[in-house]
Amino acid sequence: MTWWCTGIRWKEAGQDGVPSIGWHEPGRAERAGLLGYGNRLAFAARGERHCLGVWRAGRRTACPTGRPVPGRTGSAQCPECARLDRSFSVAADTNVADPRTYRVYLAWFGPGLLKVGITAEERGPTRLLEQGAVTWTWLGRGPLMATRRTEELLRAALGVPDRIAYARKRAVRAHLPPRAERAGEVAELHARAAALPGWPESLERLGCEVVDHAVPFGLDRLPRPARVVTEMVPGGTVTGTLVGAAGPDLHFADGLVVDTRLLAGWELVAPGEADGAEVPTAAVAPPPPEVGQDGLF
Repeated sequence: MTWWCTGIRWKEAGQDGVPSIGWHEPGRAERAGLLGYGNRLAFAARGERHCLGVWRAGRRTACPTGRPVPGRTGSAQCPECARLDRSFSVAADTNVADPRTYRVYLAWFGPGLLKVGITAEERGPTRLLEQGAVTWTWLGRGPLMATRRTEELLRAALGVPDRIAYARKRAVRAHLPPRAERAGEVAELHARAAALPGWPESLERLGCEVVDHAVPFGLDRLPRPARVVTEMVPGGTVTGTLVGAAGPDLHFADGLVVDTRLLAGWELVAPGEADGAEVPTAAVAPPPPEVGQDGLF
């Protein structure tokens, strides 16, 4: 039985979130192993990094070729599966007939780093956790194309981007201003957006209710990033004490940062198992079947 890592997964817990690591075995249900801050983690990559296929509507379709993928890419998909994924993507505007209700949000990642985006209402704040948004608020809700037009309105009128390079988010995360200051920046932008003319009539406006992710991300414990893993290789090992997680990143006490998008597609084992050595106790493993959907990482 081989379990492939699928990267970090954020579970909503009220307005907070709980990070876990996702696991996939062909032909079986997806599983997740909870992450605990203050725990020591150790894992190594074994074999090759493989394409994880396409995940849609809570179900994974396996890659027909099972081909390996490069270690440095942020997506554990081969070109064919990536094209199939994008052919049904709201983000790529290839699924404009999606009938679900969407929400527009404003997200803050650091001083001057604000963006506008949309997410399916049924997902709640999960998208904000996945992106590593430190502070955020809803702006409105409605049909997909109405939220898209609102996105365009803010970009054109206020110069608010819909994307921020992840390296910029990571660089400022360990030295952020106080919570009140970042909330104020979000509230100010919300007020400017609300005052704009030209909002779509089908979009329901939502008041400013700022949410802060300092607690679920463990921001008060994060050291300044000293090293960032840029690629996993066969036998490559990571060890350290986990002190926080934000977006796809795992933050360790010694300043190491691991982007879990680079772990996706790998079989992760305890250090020593990757080269055949005996290891008394696995420091990282997918949850056993009897644990159900929640195990310990």
